[in-house]
Amino acid sequence: QVQLKETGGGLVQPGESLTLSCEASGDIFRVYVMAWYRQAPGQQREEVADLYYTDSVGKYADSVKGRFTISRDNTKNAAYLQRNNLKPEDTGVYYCQLQIRTGDVDGSVGLYWGRGTQVSVSA
Repeated sequence: QVQLKETGGGLVQPGESLTLSCEASGDIFRVYVMAWYRQAPGQQREEVADLYYTDSVGKYADSVKGRFTISRDNTKNAAYLQRNNLKPEDTGVYYCQLQIRTGDVDGSVGLYWGRGTQVSVSA
């Protein structure tokens, strides 16, 4: 069984920075893709960034390029999303999604979601 724990949400003012963390625990062999999604009020969930296991540079939605940075610590099965120069439109619930192989090298691969953490950007 795999569990994801997200931390780092909160209320910030425009222009401030905030870092989200997502750490997976359980019967994990390897985490392949780590991704962050957000869901703004009344809107669909959208992917904002992702990072593959062997990559050092992530992929980003146009709306966050240059302001958000995704990183990972494979030794901790953890993903991070550093967000700078936050804007009111960055408000929403942020979710991490991990593609995980459980057990051993022949184990099954699945997508796992965190419960989400609320981020509010307001003056």
